[in-house]
Amino acid sequence: MFVNSAAGGLAARLFSHRAAAWSIVVIGLFVIAAVFGPPLRGIDPAAQLGIERLRNMPPSLAHPFGTDALSRDVLARVLSGARISLAVGIVAALLASSLGTTYGLVAGYIGGRTDATMMRLLDAFIAIPRVLLLVAVLTIWQRVPLAGLILLIGVTGWFVVARLVRAEVLTIRDSDFVVAARALGAETSRILWRHLLPNVAAPAIVSATLGVGNVIALEAGLSFLGIGTRLPTASWGAMFTDAVDPFAGAWWVPLFPGIAIVATVLAFNVLGDALRDVLDPRQLHLARPLPESTAVPVSTRLPVENG
Repeated sequence: MFVNSAAGGLAARLFSHRAAAWSIVVIGLFVIAAVFGPPLRGIDPAAQLGIERLRNMPPSLAHPFGTDALSRDVLARVLSGARISLAVGIVAALLASSLGTTYGLVAGYIGGRTDATMMRLLDAFIAIPRVLLLVAVLTIWQRVPLAGLILLIGVTGWFVVARLVRAEVLTIRDSDFVVAARALGAETSRILWRHLLPNVAAPAIVSATLGVGNVIALEAGLSFLGIGTRLPTASWGAMFTDAVDPFAGAWWVPLFPGIAIVATVLAFNVLGDALRDVLDPRQLHLARPLPESTAVPVSTRLPVENG
């Protein structure tokens, strides 16, 4: 009952945030388009509809987003690319958040030399430029599958989350409820997952939400370079590769996937900022005036003595 009421209160505060509500609507539309769009469109995104007659056709009733240089339907490819880009973004961000949360929980709670060693190792990881590392690995790995791409992006994106979670754990590991759990003989794993994790989940959730947009933009850049999602698989980033040569004459080819990338990344970033405000307990009482029924009448207030 308490969990349901807490979740309902969180949802109510989130939807009362106008920017967050709009971002949820935008994300929901893209998810619906990714799930139901390709079957409803009924066109294979890799099919060449007519290499001579239908190549580089501008938007029309038959092809609302036009066709590319290989006569493929751009709308079908955008809808199919939504599946790839959203899957990579969401799964990789969840993987990175899970790894970072686990690492930060263990380092912050154990402390001492273990914490110091883990943090120095984390500093070494952070010192490696992530994009350059991904470019090097993906260049060597010629035909990376989608699962491999998600794994690589996820295991190289958890470092900031680990620092955030560790900092939160350091502030509460000596709290009364943690000390009481240790005194009652609770195992370390139970203290970590049942007592500490619920109290440090907020930064991990916010980081994961912001990370989805970052991963989508990162995957788009890697695919544009030809080392991410490989052609003919349709992803929003890979579609820019199709538009390099005919860009001057076929403006619609990069326009629509570009709009999809910008809108999705912006929506997840706005949602992450809203979650940061909603999940911060210090913000729950701010800018919330008392209802008139609970206001204290002037006549019942205690007088203040002078002097």
